[in-house]
Amino acid sequence: MYDSLYDPLLDDVDVVVHADHPTLNRRVAELLASGERIDVLSTHGKYAPSQARWLRPLDELLDPAVVQALAPRAVDLCRFRGALLCAPRNIDVRILWWRADRLDGPPDDWRALTESRAVFGFTGRESGLFGLFFEIVVGNGGALFDLDGNPTMTGGDAEDAVALLCELAARAPAELPGWHYDDVDRALLDGRVDVAAAWPGGYGAIRASAIHDRLAPAPYLAGATRRVSYSGVHGWAIPTTCADVDGAVALVTRLCGAEMHAREAAAGGIPARTEALAAIEPANPVDAARLAITRATIDDAMITYPPLDRFPEIEDAGWAAINAALRGELTPREAVTRIQADAESVLG
Repeated sequence: MYDSLYDPLLDDVDVVVHADHPTLNRRVAELLASGERIDVLSTHGKYAPSQARWLRPLDELLDPAVVQALAPRAVDLCRFRGALLCAPRNIDVRILWWRADRLDGPPDDWRALTESRAVFGFTGRESGLFGLFFEIVVGNGGALFDLDGNPTMTGGDAEDAVALLCELAARAPAELPGWHYDDVDRALLDGRVDVAAAWPGGYGAIRASAIHDRLAPAPYLAGATRRVSYSGVHGWAIPTTCADVDGAVALVTRLCGAEMHAREAAAGGIPARTEALAAIEPANPVDAARLAITRATIDDAMITYPPLDRFPEIEDAGWAAINAALRGELTPREAVTRIQADAESVLG
């Protein structure tokens, strides 16, 4: 969903790794640990803490005006222990898209979804699946971590969340446990599911699809306690293995500039540069509704993980256990017990 945004760079930049984010994280960890040259890295606010030992703090490298042009909350999500580890590129927060020709209206909450006949498409693996678990638990009043960052992933809220995902997967296409983000988007646009959540970067494909006039936006599903949407910030970082710091700073400055953030907005994304976000003009009533719902979600419903330097290991263990439950290999209680044990092991 983001590939078109790289087009202006390809004449000047050698792409070392091009992959989905979990794959990117693993490959980048191998390269950085071995001292391989990476000048600029695409990362994410939730993953940057795990890369902190390899990333140069940007506060002393970027012109202050570059950072000041970016949304303060997005900048805060890119800090770890006070240091700005990446410069925010966009604000990634999901909203719901539903088939107006199939359903009488969008489900407002998880209970309404389960009681309806709607087929819900969702990511069945990796960060998307663990993020969905996070949303359901928090929306129902629970938490994955306590205030000190200790894992709290067992108990009724966690078991109910996994059970709900198993129920929804059972009435979805059989291949759902293997779906990644782009697979969910394709399933929605191909008509294999009735409703799904989409990131802003997926709006370009929705807008261009043959069924765009039958898809409508809606707020993300609420839990029993509150409406939340698992969110985050993609950003640009400069690793310690950078061999051309001046060139890297110039590139990150360009990536944070008005031109690239306007390009992000044109593709449907929510740019972190405040002037680019303010300048977005909706193309039609559906686009206006999408933008209004997205802005309201950013204001009222964003949830993010605590900054943990070993978070990717927790996420990997978590989604693998939930995925096993979707496939019928673990019960919900067995899945959350395994997630908690693995998280405790990772965090010592």
